[in-house]
Amino acid sequence: MRLELVRRAQGRLESTCAALADGLDVPASTLSNHWRILREAGLISMTVDGRHRRIRVRADDLGARFPGLLDPILHYAAPASAADGSG
Repeated sequence: MRLELVRRAQGRLESTCAALADGLDVPASTLSNHWRILREAGLISMTVDGRHRRIRVRADDLGARFPGLLDPILHYAAPASAADGSG
């Protein structure tokens, strides 16, 4: 689930938690826990915008520390139709 959330956030700049979780059949409390773990692990940053939380993948920071690691992981996490270019 966390890998899917990061994959979704990677392509969208400053998207909200709710928008990134759209279509996932997961309770809000579980999603909040996943976002917290990803934030504490340093994979995402979260900013408060009124009642919304905006998510950004820390791709630059991760790329500097672990060059070339994030893209293959997110490619592997992509749905089969997107990973093979057919969808």
